Amino acid sequence: MTDPAWEPPLSGSDVEHLVGTLERLRATFRWKAGDLDVDQLRARPVPTSQLSLGGLLMHLAVCEDDVFSWRMCGERPFTWTLAPEDDVARWQFTVDPDESAEQVYAIWADAVGRSRATLARLLDDGGLDQPGHLQYGDDQPSVRRHLHDLIEEYGRHTGHADLLREAIDGRVGEDPPGDWPMIPPV
Repeated sequence: MTDPAWEPPLSGSDVEHLVGTLERLRATFRWKAGDLDVDQLRARPVPTSQLSLGGLLMHLAVCEDDVFSWRMCGERPFTWTLAPEDDVARWQFTVDPDESAEQVYAIWADAVGRSRATLARLLDDGGLDQPGHLQYGDDQPSVRRHLHDLIEEYGRHTGHADLLREAIDGRVGEDPPGDWPMIPPV
């Protein structure tokens, strides 16, 4: 185990490195989006972009559920039940007027918790090389491929979060402080 818990191992298996990389990106993203009120979560401080940290939290919750529930297992993602069917694209990038900061953080945290449980089950039941549910013609990507896709998604949006957070209150840095409480815990 490394310190902090989300840091990938210095030497480990492929699974340990992949999961560690995803956990470090989750921790860094959540730290960048952390400790904000709902108005700050809705803020769009970059004039040329409609992105907000709250919208990215919502989007990454959808991505967590889409990858781990649908793409890997063929199960209906829970976040799909939260979004109005005709408004999914807007919903997953928006903090609505009736949503609180606590609700937005909980949507993301709950999705991460579900993803961790699903990944543990998949690793126990066949590992990263087993086929996922989603098919592209005759091709059926492996669980490993889907995990890599989610890591890429977090990498992209953690970069966005760097810029958005700095514009809101000046928070900068590559990683959360070592004593930062990862939410949800690793």
